[in-house]
Amino acid sequence: MPEPERIGIFGGTFDPPHNGHLAAARAAIASLGLDRLLLVVANDPWQKSGRREISDADDRFALTQCLAEGIPGAEASRLEIDRGGPSYSVVTAEEIKARAGGVGAARAGGPPPELFLVVGADLVAELESWERPDDLKRLVTLAIVTRPNIREQTLPKGWRAASVVGPAVDVSSSMVRERLRAGESVEGLVPEAVIRCIERLGLYAVHR
Repeated sequence: MPEPERIGIFGGTFDPPHNGHLAAARAAIASLGLDRLLLVVANDPWQKSGRREISDADDRFALTQCLAEGIPGAEASRLEIDRGGPSYSVVTAEEIKARAGGVGAARAGGPPPELFLVVGADLVAELESWERPDDLKRLVTLAIVTRPNIREQTLPKGWRAASVVGPAVDVSSSMVRERLRAGESVEGLVPEAVIRCIERLGLYAVHR
């Protein structure tokens, strides 16, 4: 019996992607022995939508493609963009499992893929508020990435989880956006390939 394919799902707004995303992705691939890691760009991140302006999805996907260039085994995915509407992890996991074989692979004698949902430790407390949490916990194993200055949270009942030691650098997309809009350097916070893409697309500039 062949081993199941191990697929990581690392979803996010990626507005923009930064070195924290880079380090977390590399750590997840290494510690979980992933065959593939999908960097899934949210179309409409429902928990953020309406709270702040979010960059165009195609621009965020272009930035994420640049991020993936520095992560062997990772690839940017526009699955949620192409699907349209709000981006729910459970629907994405269902679609990835179906595309990777799912029931069809099992009928052919091979095992369905094993899915790992990569999340920051700061999101653990919110899991039960996500769309269809009971279905999601049956579909995936959480890969909980530690973050600087984030205390360990109690995992809600019923979830399978593995721990991933995350980046030591304390960086967020909001920090990067603020620095760029202020005309400050983000060197050391954002991969060079992503910085070049930001400049090419003219993103995050102060509007005067």
